[in-house]
Amino acid sequence: MLRVSQARKIFYPGTPDERKALDGADLSLATGEFCVVIGSNGAGKSSLLNAISGRMPLDEGRIEINGADLTDLPVFKRAARIASVFQDPMIGTAPTMTVAENMLLAELRGRRSSLSPGLNAERRDLFRERLSVIGLGLEDRLDTNVGLLSGGQRQSLSLVMAVSNQPDLLLLDEHTAALDPRTADLVMKATISAIDTHDLTALMVTHNMKHAVDYGDSLIMMDSGRVRLSMSGEEKAAATVETLIERFHETPDWLMLQEA
Repeated sequence: MLRVSQARKIFYPGTPDERKALDGADLSLATGEFCVVIGSNGAGKSSLLNAISGRMPLDEGRIEINGADLTDLPVFKRAARIASVFQDPMIGTAPTMTVAENMLLAELRGRRSSLSPGLNAERRDLFRERLSVIGLGLEDRLDTNVGLLSGGQRQSLSLVMAVSNQPDLLLLDEHTAALDPRTADLVMKATISAIDTHDLTALMVTHNMKHAVDYGDSLIMMDSGRVRLSMSGEEKAAATVETLIERFHETPDWLMLQEA
């Protein structure tokens, strides 16, 4: 369903600050696959997601969804296919608009329409139903400005908004990292429920090794802008935090052997 081929991106090329964000990254996901992405800081994890979403144009490479080439399309033209939830709870929602208005914006993503005729009783009931699943009481705060919500509530709202139109691909960029443990657990459970309910294809970046072990059908490890390790099936199911850390420390030596 998703194919990333030889993705390359260099920041500040030809200067002392030159940095390879992506260095020939390859990735393929099947429809309905939930893939977890791990790696150290600067490994290229967020760069990969930004390239897929269109927020970071590639220097070289190709990005396809269901056979359609999206490589040169801007973010807004990918919006009907790709939804994202970011690490910062303040991103992804409009703070001066109400919860209901934010949800309507998400529902109209990729379409031209006016807000005013859209917030009818039927839609409000639908929004309440979607929000009640999270368990944070947002279904009773449809007319509250989003800027008055807690970080966890805003992140939960971002998730509900992201999956409202059942996108082809859901991108999760460390979306629980800024939350307290209890709220992070609620958001993660809501994430799994949304992925399972809508049979979504999802790509989740995380530094939480327990989440990397507990969630997802497959796992990739990135380093220096490349995918260095890929796990799926029984190997992924049998993985533990300890084995992942061990493989992570083995990566440089493994790479040298592969390139020798």
